Amino acid sequence: VALYAVRSRTVGHRFAPDTVWQQEFEEAFPFEETADQVSSLAEIKRDMESDRIMDRILCGDVGFGKTEVAFRAMFKCICDGKQAALLSPTTVLAQQHYENLAARVEGFPVSVGLLSRFATPDQVRDTLKGLRTGRIDLVVGTHRLLSDDVAFKDLGLLVVDEEQRFGVDHKEKI
Repeated sequence: VALYAVRSRTVGHRFAPDTVWQQEFEEAFPFEETADQVSSLAEIKRDMESDRIMDRILCGDVGFGKTEVAFRAMFKCICDGKQAALLSPTTVLAQQHYENLAARVEGFPVSVGLLSRFATPDQVRDTLKGLRTGRIDLVVGTHRLLSDDVAFKDLGLLVVDEEQRFGVDHKEKI
C-alpha cells in the first residue's frame, strides 16, 4: 500500500502523441487487429500520454495479440527517445520475441539487443554497452535483464511477459 501511495504521487514521463512512424509501424502489422487489441492499445497509449506512472496488466489467451500490443507500446516509447525492455521468462521465448521485434522494426532507425543464453559473449558485451550509452533502443531478455551489470541510459517502458513466472526477488529488483 505504501509503495502504491508513493507511486500515485510520483510524476512520470508524459509520452508524446503518436508519430507518423507509429502509424507506419502499426499499419505494417500483417493481420487485422481484434477489438480487444484496439481498445487495450488505446488505454495503454492514454496511460503513456499522461504524467502518471503506468502499471498495467494485459491478460488474454494465447494467440490473441498481446505481444503485438506490447510491441506497439514499446515502439511508442522508442519514438519518444526512451529505451524499452521486454523481460521474458524463457530463453526460447526471448529469442522468438527478439527475432519478431527485429523483423517488425526493420526499416526504422531502431536498434534491438538480446540478453539471454543464446547471445554470444560479444553480443552481450555490445548490448550492455549500448544500453548504457543509449545506442540500443530496445532490449529483449530473460532474467539476465535483472543482473547488476545491466544499466539503461533512459528506460521508459518495461514489459514483463508472464509476470507470474518471476519471483519476489525479481519483482523487488524491477
